[in-house]
Amino acid sequence: MYLLEYYASDHRLSRIDARLKLLVALIVLVMVLSYRGVGFQLLVASLSLTLIRSMKVPWRLFLLRFSEPLLIVLVVLLVKVFFSGHDPLFSFHVLGFQLTAYREGLEGGIVIGSRIMAAISLMAVLVYATPFPELMAALSWLKVPWGFIEILLYAYRYIFVLFEEAMVIYQAQKNRLGYANFRNRFSSFGVLAGSLILKAFEQSQTLSTAMVQRGYGGNMPLFQSRPLRFSEIFLSCLVVTAMGILWRI
Repeated sequence: MYLLEYYASDHRLSRIDARLKLLVALIVLVMVLSYRGVGFQLLVASLSLTLIRSMKVPWRLFLLRFSEPLLIVLVVLLVKVFFSGHDPLFSFHVLGFQLTAYREGLEGGIVIGSRIMAAISLMAVLVYATPFPELMAALSWLKVPWGFIEILLYAYRYIFVLFEEAMVIYQAQKNRLGYANFRNRFSSFGVLAGSLILKAFEQSQTLSTAMVQRGYGGNMPLFQSRPLRFSEIFLSCLVVTAMGILWRI
């Protein structure tokens, strides 16, 4: 459970009620997505990354978490720069094709990229600072459909089971030189993917049978949230107000 481990057990943010953290994160996320410039997004991303580092998240996990969003930002930026706009910045030839970069595309790509990084950073803070059961209880308190919460609970439980199964298969294939060359790698990866699909289907059938036999009727007890504290409510309102003022500037 290394990828989603709870790192902020001794952090001040972890002691705040999950419902308030979720509400604040959603409100700030709306601000991030609705802001037309890049200043507010960069501010949110900087504050979020600072909070993540204060939680003592390992560098390896930190870089792994943000590698995919950075790749998405790069792709979006390239697509916007070379295929959107009217005011050319520069052009060059690649394999007989002329590519032209546009100023409007560059500006639009930067705005979209900053929104992506700010949103991912904000959600990462919420995930690292909140145990998963408390987060699911907060979603239930917000009247999120139970079917969605149920799927998240099952996915969170069995993603680690499948991950361990994948590592066992991978090590067995590696010991048998299954990744010695490109052809073997492609074939081994296909076997690995197919085995995991079959394993996931088998686990779902086993889980469904086991829960029905134990009288499961669609209701699963969740973590009971404690009463909200006035100090936490006041602090949450203060944060939202401050971010709202910065959003309006």
